[in-house]
Amino acid sequence: MLLRAFDRFFRHEAAGGILLMLSAVAAMAVANSGLSGGYNSVLSSVFSLTINGEGLSKPLILWINDGLMAVFFFLIGMELKREIREGKLKNPRNVILPGMAAVGGMAVPALIYIAFNYGDPETINGWAIPAATDIAFALGVLALLGKRAPVSLKVFLLTLAILDDLGAILIIAFFYTAELKIDYLYLALLPLAGLAYQNFTGAHRIAPSILLGAILWFLVLKSGVHATLAGVITAFFIPLTDKYGKSPLHSLERALTPYVLYLIVPIFAFANAGVDLSSIRVADLFSSVPLGISGGLVIGKLVGVFGMTYLLVKLGVARLPEHANWLHIFGVSMLAGIGFTMSLFIGGLSFESPEVMNLVRLGVLTGSVIAAITGYTVLYLASSKPEAQSTD
Repeated sequence: MLLRAFDRFFRHEAAGGILLMLSAVAAMAVANSGLSGGYNSVLSSVFSLTINGEGLSKPLILWINDGLMAVFFFLIGMELKREIREGKLKNPRNVILPGMAAVGGMAVPALIYIAFNYGDPETINGWAIPAATDIAFALGVLALLGKRAPVSLKVFLLTLAILDDLGAILIIAFFYTAELKIDYLYLALLPLAGLAYQNFTGAHRIAPSILLGAILWFLVLKSGVHATLAGVITAFFIPLTDKYGKSPLHSLERALTPYVLYLIVPIFAFANAGVDLSSIRVADLFSSVPLGISGGLVIGKLVGVFGMTYLLVKLGVARLPEHANWLHIFGVSMLAGIGFTMSLFIGGLSFESPEVMNLVRLGVLTGSVIAAITGYTVLYLASSKPEAQSTD
C-alpha cells in the first residue's frame, strides 16, 4: 500500500514542485537547528579530482551548483530542442504571446531590482536574480488546480517558462562569465566537433555523446565560462532522429527527467535554500537585496507578463489562450514570479559573501511563496468550474 501511495504521488504533475518545496523547508529547518554546523561543514567540504596536481578541486556546494546543475540545464536544453523542432516553439505564431510575455517578465523584475540597488556596486550585480521562473514549481502549483484551469493555460505557462529559461541561459552566458582562459575554449572545440559529428550522422548510441559532453563541461568550466552552458550545448547535439528512425533525444529525456525532478533539483534546493534566521532582523526584509528580489518576483513578473499580454491582445497581435479569461492570465502572471531554483542559482553566481547570499535566499523564498499562494488563490477563484470561458 505504501509503495502504491508513493507511485501515485510521483505520477502526479505537482510531485516535482511539492518535493522541491519540502527540500527548501528541510534546508531551512536544518540551517536553524543544532545540525547547522554539520550542514555548512558538509557543503564546504572540498572534493578533488586531480592528476599530477591538475584537475578540479571544489567545495561540495560548487560540485552541486556547477556539476549537478549542468545535468539540469542539459535536460532543459533537450526540452528546448524538442519544442523548437517539433513542439510548441516550432510555429512562430504560437511563440509570439508567451515569448513577449517572457521578455516583459524578465525586463520589469530586473528594472525593479536595479531601482532598489542603484548606486550600490556591491549588490547591483544581482539584477538578474528575479528575472527567472522555476518551471517545476510553477507548473506544480498550477497542477494542484487539476481540471479547474484550462489546458491552454498550462501550455501558455510552460512555453513562457521555457523561453524564460532560455533567456536566463543567455544572461548567464553574457553577464556571469568569469575571466576567460581562451586556451581551454579552443580545446573545447574538439569535443564540440565530436558532438556535431554524432548529431549530423544520426548516431544511435548516446554514450559517446555523454562522454564528449562531460569533457566539454570540464573544459568550459576551466575556461571561466559557467559550466552549466556545456549542458545546454551538449543537449542541442543529441540527435532527434538516428539512422534507424528512432529518437535518442526522446529516450534520454524520458530517462533523465525523473532523476532531475526528484533528485537533482531537490538536492540543489536543500543545499542552497538554508536561510540562517538567527542573523535575520525584521529590518533585513526591507533592505535593498531582498526587497529588490521579492518586489521583482511578485510585482515585476505580474506587471511584465500581464502587461505585455494585455498589450498584445488589445492591439490584435495575439489572442488569449483558449477558454482563458483575464483573471486566469493574472494568476499565471503571479505564478511566473516563483523564481526559486533559477533565482537561487543566479544569486550564487552574483555573490560570494555568505551574508549577502542569506539575504538573497530570504528575498527569493519570500517572493516565491507570496507569488505561489497569490497565483494559486487567483486561479482557484478564476476557475469556479472546469473550462472557464474566455472573456476577451
